[in-house]
Amino acid sequence: MNVITSFKKKKQEKQMLYERKMLRELSLERLKTQAIEHFSPLYRIYRAFSSVIEEGCIDIAIEAYLLGANYSRFGYYGEPAEFVKRRCAQEEKYLIDALFDFLCFWGNIGDGLEDESLYLACEHYIAYWWMEGFEKGKKRRRLKLH
Repeated sequence: MNVITSFKKKKQEKQMLYERKMLRELSLERLKTQAIEHFSPLYRIYRAFSSVIEEGCIDIAIEAYLLGANYSRFGYYGEPAEFVKRRCAQEEKYLIDALFDFLCFWGNIGDGLEDESLYLACEHYIAYWWMEGFEKGKKRRRLKLH
């Protein structure tokens, strides 16, 4: 008797395996330092960078990293990063908005100039981690490690 598996389940397993391989190249220390570097100037009210905010930033950074890694196959086949980024603009916008909402909620940021600078910092942070994942994924594909 043969076991019947669906293509959807097989694709999901393959995706999970690829994400695990990609996450091996990512260090938690680097994630923490980048979160502090990007957002600590915006939160002068805290004596130390709040662990809740830090963990939220790390979670979103991992999602952006994996998003870039998943779209790196287009870069491997010769498409420039700017064009690839347009392909996933909706997902990237979702991550930016989620991070911005999260930081506004925990940081008690009001309307005004602080909002705009925080949103720009979120955009830069997501773009940084997306590009990291994109480059690492492209490198893994070139080395046939995917």
